[in-house]
Amino acid sequence: MKKTRYSLVQRLLHWLIALLVFGLLAMGFTFWWLGYEGINGLFGDELTNSFYMMHKSVGILVFFLVVVRLLLFRFSPVPEYQPPLSGVERVISTTTHVLMYLLLIGIPIGGWLATSISGFPVQFFGWSQPGLDPANKELGNQLFLMHGIGGLVLLAVLLLHIGAGLKHWKMKDGIMKRISLP
Repeated sequence: MKKTRYSLVQRLLHWLIALLVFGLLAMGFTFWWLGYEGINGLFGDELTNSFYMMHKSVGILVFFLVVVRLLLFRFSPVPEYQPPLSGVERVISTTTHVLMYLLLIGIPIGGWLATSISGFPVQFFGWSQPGLDPANKELGNQLFLMHGIGGLVLLAVLLLHIGAGLKHWKMKDGIMKRISLP
């Protein structure tokens, strides 16, 4: 019998990563729109620094969870679509998934580089690695810009992914059962 669902661990990781990524995107876009000074003016130094530390920590966590999810594919391959997707749907699905995984790996790496090169500490909850000294703020700003653009691209890809999921859920064709929790 062919496998038609992801394993429970894969499904839990999918939904956990999804929740964490939406939190990261919300925080990241808030940082981008308001900047450090704007956030600091609203919340003060301590809370602002906690927000940035949390964004860095959760970003690193997502990176590792995505790596675990990708490693799990080695032991538990992707289930077949039932019913099978059309050729166009398969191309869109494959392209969307590849882009998502590349972005979910690349954006955290870019954030780590931007943070470190700017001279800021890279933080993972209670652990902290100092930024580079001397810092290269100009290069760091360019990398932060690319990090933010990566977030925008990820949001667009996620909206396509969610739209396809909603389409299949509305059609009740069983495709969503592959990744649903119950």
